[in-house]
Amino acid sequence: MNRRKQKKLTNRLVWAAAVGDTCTVRTVLRTGVDPELPEADGTTALYAASVHGAASTVRALLRAGALPNTESRGITDGTPLCGAAAWGHVATVRELLTHGADPNLREDGGAGSTPLFWARNGASGPHPETEAALVAAGATD
Repeated sequence: MNRRKQKKLTNRLVWAAAVGDTCTVRTVLRTGVDPELPEADGTTALYAASVHGAASTVRALLRAGALPNTESRGITDGTPLCGAAAWGHVATVRELLTHGADPNLREDGGAGSTPLFWARNGASGPHPETEAALVAAGATD
């Protein structure tokens, strides 16, 4: 696949993931595009889907080979699990944990906050159900 086509498909994949369009995500993945590739601003498809709570899209990306601990870098920094936890997307958090996301992985290259911090102090307030899911998976302070 040439570089231009790969870039265009990656952008389409990240956009579809961000809006939870699992059908389009699957279609783009069938072209052979790498689900780990970020778009130009550094956002990965898995991070975009996780932040928006698109659990079925997260599942499709993970099954296609997206790694649950890959951090987005650029405009949208963070791990998929931190992004999902910050907004209280408990189904997405559970999906990521089921596929091997590290419940104690700090964002910002290991120097930032944990998913548990975000579940407790998230962008939209504390999320006790998300916190409980993380603690059950071994998250600690």
